[in-house]
Amino acid sequence: MKNTKNKEIVEIEIFPNPFPERDYTIDMECPEFTCLCPKTGQPDFATLYISYIPDKLCIELKALKIYLTSYRNEGGFHEKVVNIILDDLVSACKPRKMSIVGDFNVRGGIHTTVTVEHIGKKTKSAKGKK
Repeated sequence: MKNTKNKEIVEIEIFPNPFPERDYTIDMECPEFTCLCPKTGQPDFATLYISYIPDKLCIELKALKIYLTSYRNEGGFHEKVVNIILDDLVSACKPRKMSIVGDFNVRGGIHTTVTVEHIGKKTKSAKGKK
């Protein structure tokens, strides 16, 4: 998958969803996310909250950890980084729905939270409702 500056390719490993016929939510909290401020080069720290309804594929957690760690030496505005992560994860597992909240630590007296969402094909339960 892509990264912001050095274009390093980091594979996000996936595995078959053991219950593809069922809608269920996978929530992950990643409290050790870091990237670099593109203006100062100083580290930015965040907790990422990733939530998704898988379709046919799920994200392998160790691969996710390695992917997120690859941002440690990357500069990028919070908005850009969180959107790229969403794009990469959606590309890897093609979920029915995914959202990511980037809850960044205070920097310069300002607390930043970036929320992005992907809505894929409709879930089975939603198809039957009118």
